[in-house]
Amino acid sequence: MTTTAHDRARIVECPNCGSKNRVLAAAEGAPRCGACSNPLVWIVDASDADFGTVADGATVPVLVDVWAPWCGPCRMVSPALEQLATELAGNLKLVKVNADVAPEVSSRFGVQAIPTLILMHHGRVIDTQVGAAPARALRSWLASRLPADKGKTSRADHLSGEGGRP
Repeated sequence: MTTTAHDRARIVECPNCGSKNRVLAAAEGAPRCGACSNPLVWIVDASDADFGTVADGATVPVLVDVWAPWCGPCRMVSPALEQLATELAGNLKLVKVNADVAPEVSSRFGVQAIPTLILMHHGRVIDTQVGAAPARALRSWLASRLPADKGKTSRADHLSGEGGRP
């Protein structure tokens, strides 16, 4: 039996209540804690076979990290990306693509250097950033590019600290 993106899941601990939650790689909306309903961090790995389902089909903005295990700058920027995904839980999905095992994804986006970050919304590219950057620069880049929801605190406000986040 083959595993699809709809079947793959990660166990994520809720930062609010500590409950363990099964978070699917591909799902409608954004994951929420089953116990307290707070948003959960959404970080998934994608391959050529399931990128369309995992990233293109997402209803929240997606930050694609094209990386490789042998790439020092990729390993340096990874913790910052995971921190940003945590800060934007419920508002951003981080999709990690290993360029060595997903050449079609790299080709689709014209990736010539890694790390390459691709910000997408509803399957469309919003912006691309090539190379490692410090967390503060990545936070600023995301804040300036993420769309705001009407009637809600904008994602940029969450990142800049104006939406109730320090």
